[in-house]
Amino acid sequence: MNTIFRKSMLSVAGLAFAGGVFAGPVAHMSNSVDAKPVAVAVQADKPDISKLIPHGTQGDQSRITLNDEQTANVKAIIAATKKAGLPERAAVISIATSLQESKLENLGHLGDMNDHDSLGLFQQRPSSGWGTPEQITDPEYSTTAFLKGLKQVDGWQDMALTDAAQTVQVSAYPDAYAQWEQQAADLVGQYWNS
Repeated sequence: MNTIFRKSMLSVAGLAFAGGVFAGPVAHMSNSVDAKPVAVAVQADKPDISKLIPHGTQGDQSRITLNDEQTANVKAIIAATKKAGLPERAAVISIATSLQESKLENLGHLGDMNDHDSLGLFQQRPSSGWGTPEQITDPEYSTTAFLKGLKQVDGWQDMALTDAAQTVQVSAYPDAYAQWEQQAADLVGQYWNS
């Protein structure tokens, strides 16, 4: 087939022709004796580990296997962090906090098992001013509320994770956040650029 005619026909069909490669569906190609597939892989750079865990991890580390809901919550935390214009480290602190508080599950009212009126990914309390139950159980809202608290902590960027998380959360178990730092960093590394 004439090359000029082929380019014209492809253009009319809405397909692109560039350097001998068709961009679009091709039903059948003949005379492709020497044709070799070309694979192009584009991988976004993963965040620098020194930004994710600047002080190294503290103490023994815990890890859980995440289900689809928990993975979706990780992605929601990362999206809210990016929307707030904060760096990867803020996402690591947020995810580690949520791992400790709820295992990344968006918990509703747990009845007698509930810690006061704590709800959502971060176990925030409506009675403490975090928002309404509906707001607190929205992953974007609860993450944004946590990040707002984090931004009010002077020097949070240079603090150990457990100190930054505890300053926002005021937990009865302040050192518990540290055990999730490695998994939180791994999750941010995996999903930050996806």
